[in-house]
Amino acid sequence: MITRELRLPPSVSAENSESNYLTQPQQKSTSGKTEKEQVSENYRKATFTKRHLFTLAGTFLLLLGGAFSVYLLQPQFQEMNLGRMNTLGGMILIFVSSFLLLFRLGFLAYISRLFFRYKPVSSVSDEELPTCTVIVPAYNEGKQVYETLLSLTNSHFPEEKLQLIAIDDGSKDDTWDWMKKAKEHLGNRVAIYQQPNNQGKRHALYRGFNLAKGEVFVTVDSDSIVEKDTLRNLVSPFVTNKDCGAVAGNVRVLNNEKAIIPRMLNVSFVFSFEFIRSAQSMLGSVLCTPGALAAYRSKAVMDCLPEWINQTFMGQPTDIGEDRAMTNMILKQGYHVLFQRNAYVLTNIPEKFSSLHKMFTRWERSNVRENLMMSKFAFKPFRNGSKSGTRLLLLNQWMHMLTAYPLFLMMIVLLVLHPVLFISSTLLSILIFSSLPAFFYAKKYNISEAFWAYSYSIFYTFGLFWITPYAMATANRRGWLTRELPQKK
Repeated sequence: MITRELRLPPSVSAENSESNYLTQPQQKSTSGKTEKEQVSENYRKATFTKRHLFTLAGTFLLLLGGAFSVYLLQPQFQEMNLGRMNTLGGMILIFVSSFLLLFRLGFLAYISRLFFRYKPVSSVSDEELPTCTVIVPAYNEGKQVYETLLSLTNSHFPEEKLQLIAIDDGSKDDTWDWMKKAKEHLGNRVAIYQQPNNQGKRHALYRGFNLAKGEVFVTVDSDSIVEKDTLRNLVSPFVTNKDCGAVAGNVRVLNNEKAIIPRMLNVSFVFSFEFIRSAQSMLGSVLCTPGALAAYRSKAVMDCLPEWINQTFMGQPTDIGEDRAMTNMILKQGYHVLFQRNAYVLTNIPEKFSSLHKMFTRWERSNVRENLMMSKFAFKPFRNGSKSGTRLLLLNQWMHMLTAYPLFLMMIVLLVLHPVLFISSTLLSILIFSSLPAFFYAKKYNISEAFWAYSYSIFYTFGLFWITPYAMATANRRGWLTRELPQKK
């Protein structure tokens, strides 16, 4: 199975590193524990401060108040609905709303069926593992890049089959100093490079891909920590499935104890990855391999690398969405893209609203661009076997995009004409539909943290509802938006 070795020189062991992250075993193959036992260790019962309790209490007062208001205002709701049915515009609105609701419920039932069929690929033996190159691009990351590199060298992965490359993309802080410190500590186990100036994550990865020697390329964000079995679990599907071109890792929030936004997003991430991507994996069509942790068959990367690095949108070079773009180009080649639930990575996310909405805007702009790209090949015979599931996933993406402006407009109109009815019905909807991710998290981890699903839904509905319409209107804009150092006044 292995055609060549990297033959990296021996180096200093990282077993006694200065890293202070949590490194829990993941699969029974090396740790002697099942995935469920390991998961419970990863996410211990959370501690709650008075601020947290106040936030959750306020959340449920709002939701229960909304539900009670809907009950009290039934005559007004009936009057409003009867009024709609007496006009052509109202009938169209009711029809479209009913169709969208049925589509969403049908799609949810479909992916739920796929989720229950999903099982991650078990880790293969050391002899079967492919040679692997891990690339860590970094920009203004500071000490965290040091922790990231140490976590990678602590992996349960044969040293002679692992090449580790770290690239400083022209950072303005002390990132390069921390990379040099990692080099001093790890010796030849890591190779470090520095871009002459900041060129963007895509160009840093491009340099890494061209330096890579492994049969599988793994990309890891410099603000992320991988667990000990992550790498071997992540690359095992390439051994067991010859059609596998890329694998997405399972992303969790590293700083979920520090602020309320990370705690809320932690629950959202679990649902997004373990539920949604598990279902997508059953179709061989995970739509995005996350930058925090992804693996690619080297041949698939090299075959699309010139197109990827020279990608443009509306005549301008593309400097965002490099992960979604790479995923699209690998799908286009006919490969399958899978998800490994047992390949965990913990990553930092924004703790403040200003940084969070910039991150979401960047993601949504990327989705607009890459949905357009995917539409160019998804409805053609781009690979053998069934393609209907992949097309349905894309249609769901477009449904989200195309309804953004009508829903935004309807929200504004209802807020003006029927503010109490709109807010109360919205809160009741949040209470109902947020119960799915909350129940999912509670069953998988713990009940107390699951309640953040409700807080997040309120936060997103009333604070971030504008992201998708805004991103669609500004999809041609460039810029990473985050990672810049604070400006001195």
